Amino acid sequence: MADCIFCMIVDGKIPCAKVYEDEYSLAFLDINPLVWGHTLLIPKRHFVTIFDMPPEAVAACGGALQKVAQAVFKGMNAEGMNILQNNYAIAGQQIDHVHFHLLPRRAGDGFKVPWPAKKYPEGEMDKVLEKILRAF
Repeated sequence: MADCIFCMIVDGKIPCAKVYEDEYSLAFLDINPLVWGHTLLIPKRHFVTIFDMPPEAVAACGGALQKVAQAVFKGMNAEGMNILQNNYAIAGQQIDHVHFHLLPRRAGDGFKVPWPAKKYPEGEMDKVLEKILRAF
């Protein structure tokens, strides 16, 4: 896609700090990192969301994701790792090209993941489960 910044990186029109590359995926350091070592992994083909990807493309990215996550984790001497992937603006997606954020974590790194967990009201979990199972 001509105006996609990630496609321009794949095409070599925009430079990147390349961490990993194979036939299907590319990983590079984020230019606006949340933590040092924040790496983005993208499929080389343009897909807006993970829902647009054929299963073989998801599988190819998954294999690369594990390799890159291990290298980032070890290389940054991390104590933990967040792997985030957002779909659509409402979920925080800012660039319309599938990408995975690999965030090596260390105590005191300043990054917080707010997770306001709540409980289902009585009987609601069964209704939610039924909706999801009907969608398969």
